[in-house]
Amino acid sequence: MISMTEVIGYVAATLTTVSFLPQAILTIKTRDTSSLSLSMYSIFTLGVFCWLIYGVYISDKAIIAANAITFILSGIILIYKIHNILTKKN
Repeated sequence: MISMTEVIGYVAATLTTVSFLPQAILTIKTRDTSSLSLSMYSIFTLGVFCWLIYGVYISDKAIIAANAITFILSGIILIYKIHNILTKKN
């Protein structure tokens, strides 16, 4: 049986991941990263990766799932941002 603590964890993981989707979808569609901060996305992506590793260490499926999805999406955006800087599109 799933505990209330787990329910709260899954709800929190779902909400934070879903809240990131509109920005990720827009950036992936347009590939426009001119309004995004390289330092912010670098730090954010590293932080999400750390949360993912933490989730693996404590075997928390909600933390693992949410941060795996967010890490992939933020990583894609970070790659676009770096690419745009290197090709002078920003």
